[in-house]
Amino acid sequence: MEKFVTAIESKNISLELANKMLEAALVKGKELGIPFSIAIVDRVGNLKSFAAMDGAPVLSLEIAQNKAFSAATYNRATHEWYDRIKDDAPLLHGIVHTPRLIIFGGGYPIKINDELIGGIGVSGGHYSHDMQVCEAALDLLKTFE
Repeated sequence: MEKFVTAIESKNISLELANKMLEAALVKGKELGIPFSIAIVDRVGNLKSFAAMDGAPVLSLEIAQNKAFSAATYNRATHEWYDRIKDDAPLLHGIVHTPRLIIFGGGYPIKINDELIGGIGVSGGHYSHDMQVCEAALDLLKTFE
């Protein structure tokens, strides 16, 4: 009997793209006048690129990384979690204890041609500001469409 091996190709964000996205996020952070922490991870959540702007809150360093991790490993923007779980008490009170899971805005999956390649997380402002910084970085992906 022949043995068959199935190979699955998966893509990951390159360091070059991660750094370009980081730069775009830093520009937006400066524009907003808020010191952010910005993390970009690969598709399985490993840190690829990171910066903490001068004056970024210490806690924001870890939160940004956890937002990026949550977005990449669940393939879901972090702001989508709350509406999904708010009316499900067991899930709402249980899943929030999952290490590194963030359920408020500021984390997005990074996709090219609808394929997950990483995640971005931003922390330092109100989550609506964090989301704006993420979106500025994600705008770079429009060149791949």
